[in-house]
Amino acid sequence: MSLWEAGQAKASGNAHFVYTRGPLSLGSEVERALFRMEEDTDGGMRFSSLCFISDHVGFQGTIKTFPRDFVVTEIDERGRLVSKAIDESVYEISKTQSEPSHLVKKPKLNIQDVSLDHEGEEEATNLTGYSYGEESHQSGLHKEDSVNGVTSKCEKENVDLLSSLLDGKTHTLLEQFACDIKGMWNSKTELIEPSLELSLGRILDKSQRAVLHSAVRQKFPFLITIGKSSEVIVKPNPEYKELCHLVSEEEALGFFKYLDAKKENSKFTFKPDKNKDHRKAVHHFLNKKFGNLVETKSFSELNHSAGNANTAITVRFREKARSHGKRARLECERREAVYTAFTLQKENLEMFEAIGVLAIKLGVIPSDFSYAGLKDKKAITYQSMVVRKVTPQRLKNIEEEIKKKRMNVFNIRSVGDSLRLGQLKGNHFEIVIRNLKNQTNDSASLSERILEAIENVKSKGFVNYYGPQRFGKGRKIQTDQIGLALLKNEMVKAIKLFLTPEDVDDPVNKAKEYFLQTEDAKGTLSLMPEFRVRERALLESLHRFGMTEEGCIQAWFSFPHSMRIFYVHAYSSKIWNEAASYRLAAYGSRVVEGDLICLDEDVDEHVSSSKVHLVTKQEESARTYAIHQVVLPVLGYNIQYPDNKLGQWYQGVLSRDGLQACRFRVPALKLNVPGCYRHILKYPHNVSYQLVHSDINDKVEGSHDNDATSSLSISFDLDASCYATVCLREMMKGDV
Repeated sequence: MSLWEAGQAKASGNAHFVYTRGPLSLGSEVERALFRMEEDTDGGMRFSSLCFISDHVGFQGTIKTFPRDFVVTEIDERGRLVSKAIDESVYEISKTQSEPSHLVKKPKLNIQDVSLDHEGEEEATNLTGYSYGEESHQSGLHKEDSVNGVTSKCEKENVDLLSSLLDGKTHTLLEQFACDIKGMWNSKTELIEPSLELSLGRILDKSQRAVLHSAVRQKFPFLITIGKSSEVIVKPNPEYKELCHLVSEEEALGFFKYLDAKKENSKFTFKPDKNKDHRKAVHHFLNKKFGNLVETKSFSELNHSAGNANTAITVRFREKARSHGKRARLECERREAVYTAFTLQKENLEMFEAIGVLAIKLGVIPSDFSYAGLKDKKAITYQSMVVRKVTPQRLKNIEEEIKKKRMNVFNIRSVGDSLRLGQLKGNHFEIVIRNLKNQTNDSASLSERILEAIENVKSKGFVNYYGPQRFGKGRKIQTDQIGLALLKNEMVKAIKLFLTPEDVDDPVNKAKEYFLQTEDAKGTLSLMPEFRVRERALLESLHRFGMTEEGCIQAWFSFPHSMRIFYVHAYSSKIWNEAASYRLAAYGSRVVEGDLICLDEDVDEHVSSSKVHLVTKQEESARTYAIHQVVLPVLGYNIQYPDNKLGQWYQGVLSRDGLQACRFRVPALKLNVPGCYRHILKYPHNVSYQLVHSDINDKVEGSHDNDATSSLSISFDLDASCYATVCLREMMKGDV
């Protein structure tokens, strides 16, 4: 049985269309069916309409019978489960700390002023452009682009510069401060207070201050310098230490020297690394910390077919990232804010509802929370979060209280910045599938069918669809419909869609029903339960600004940016799902002329435009690329469409939805959607499973050959933005 045969419809039991062999014309029945998919559920797309990539038969079963049957744990950028204890590099939480560090500061080590004059302006060095080190390790730089001459000269002059700019006492205190910091970092505990700092006094002359900044950072690469009103302040540099966790100290030294040199058209290359996961962790770190300044790529000295034994990461400056001044000052101010990171565990609770509860308990607003990804409701989930304006101790104080809400927080520590969506390596899933049985009219051994299904998905992968939970599975109004209204600037419609009630008789839906009937925001607010933080914030704004287009725009700003953009992304995700089905129906697993493929093997999340390539006719004939390298655009203003019939299909969809003139920028809502690219296929990693057998008298209905298998326990890892429900759908050959 082939992927493109009508037999695929049998596996899911209620598929709305089937696939045929070979390429399809634009006027084919398959294409018309793809355009009709959304009509099946009044704007929502049935997942039974989506296709499969392998041809095994599959099996039936039930997931999420209990929340404990579906456990999701984020994998951070270093490849660690966030449910595990944090490592020794995390700062110790002081039990006496009760105020933000910017309100209660540790006294500075006041040193004799170099100049008694004050300067009215504030200044800060660019935190992504330091010059580092007293050693001369530069093996990572390309010979033709080496900055050895510059750094070597600086190293020779460092001691003289510091001696000429600082008096003997200040110089000695600086040496001791640096020694203490290095000693703490080299110790096993590594407990460094984030507010620890040393003042080198005030220097009126701006050029002398610049020289002092450079000299300190050249001599002590593990320190940073900050200027404020002519005063030079020295602090530990956490970014240098974080990079040393990923690469050797020699490489970290070379990298920061490369940044400081800022030589045009130069490159820096880390040592070759065979470990793909480790390279990904380095990519993530560099893009997270210095992405506005540099870009990274992985290159192999060998042919791809021969393996990637000598693959190394190369860094180069971005063309637009050479400005300083105000941006640097804002960066400095941002880093001085209070941020507390923690792991959130929740059970059978929507993520936004959990954030609402935490916000109330901590006295902040939902937009003060940041996270790397959304998590299922009907599950036990572990995810990283960061909250602004809250100290670690303050968060620890509510631990017992929030346990009543089926939540827990742990791994609490101070950090330097918020999280952003996608800032994770992936997710680890531990799933129990119950009520196992064969597909209808399948007489084979159930155990054999299960093992066959798992092995097929491990070797052939699954179509990388966005999962049903992204669209609000089972809801009357799905998130993509709200996103489409936002893109079309139909704000009143978007608000009404958001407040459309489900067919459930509870206080929340009664309040929503009342609003749609009356548009009385104040009256609806009195009916809406306290725990529905998002709805209440929206209603309060509507009461203030009114139910006009402008009022609805103002009301929508009561949501954090991550939530406002989520609905637009949901629409783009729905279109991507349809595009993936059309692409596979039209061309199958062949890579054809006009397809887009990803050139960087280390990219496992959304792909940027700089890493895609348009397949040529010659490459199609030579079969240069494989289907797992094909990417499809996720809608936005900065994407390239495939140069084949799939590109025409995209334009047809935009026309269908009234977005012909849409530039994927909504100025009124401050939303800009650049778009990206997503791999059409993905594979689970680290798969393990166990068939759990019941008593011989408790035989499973529908099983054969005396099988007594009652449930399947399976665990696996998926890359960021992949869905376990979609992977299971491919295994089981039916909706889950």
